[in-house]
Amino acid sequence: MSKENLYNQDAIKKLQDMVNKIDIGMLCTHTDDSKHVHAVPMSRQEVDDHGNIWFIYSALSESFKHLQKDSSVCLLYSDPGSYNFLSIHAETETTQDKARIDKYWNKMMDGWFEQGKDDVNIRILKVMPQEAHYWDTKSNKLVTFFKAAVSGISGEDLDVGREGDLNI
Repeated sequence: MSKENLYNQDAIKKLQDMVNKIDIGMLCTHTDDSKHVHAVPMSRQEVDDHGNIWFIYSALSESFKHLQKDSSVCLLYSDPGSYNFLSIHAETETTQDKARIDKYWNKMMDGWFEQGKDDVNIRILKVMPQEAHYWDTKSNKLVTFFKAAVSGISGEDLDVGREGDLNI
């Protein structure tokens, strides 16, 4: 596996591509009563031009309660079918930005918020990556599998993918 660290706009582009392709990531927050993280699946609303990842969530959720005490999170994205993985450590901000609620609102949200987009519990979560690391392949799954098999049999170090830091 080759190492390819990315910086600035290249890092943001890679982050946008991966998050938009995978869409649902596991948002991990810190709890008071356990040494373990609390993880929930979250669908992103947007990855902006600065690399911030935006979500809609509820003030009644466990994640909201945890973020009131510790604003740091880990976001994990995984697409095993394509061998694409992303780990993000970030700080967060929570708001009730009406313009963003309007921008991100869709019919699927009605299932989460009984009062519609005027529900008083709707919150906007802005995730601001501090550190990010990715793993992906340069070719399709079949070629990657073939290279890995040949490498295992021959002992030859074939480049089956890449990984690196995203320095935003």
